[in-house]
Amino acid sequence: MPNINVKKLDKLIGDMVSKNQTPEKILIGYKAYGELMKDRKFFEEVVGSAMEPNKRKYKKIKIRITQDDNQLEVKCLT
Repeated sequence: MPNINVKKLDKLIGDMVSKNQTPEKILIGYKAYGELMKDRKFFEEVVGSAMEPNKRKYKKIKIRITQDDNQLEVKCLT
């Protein structure tokens, strides 16, 4: 399994912001999501963002869970 953690996700978001791109959504594979949820900070922010799992956010960016096992991708506004 690839090394998936919150630092890697934060780096992806930071790289986009440094390129003056606005992150719109985070695509996370269901297994990667499980790994990220083990991080207390990520868990608290995501679960606290909305009561409905379909409307959860991380750093005010929408999260979309995908069927790809370990996908971790940040999409920007075009």
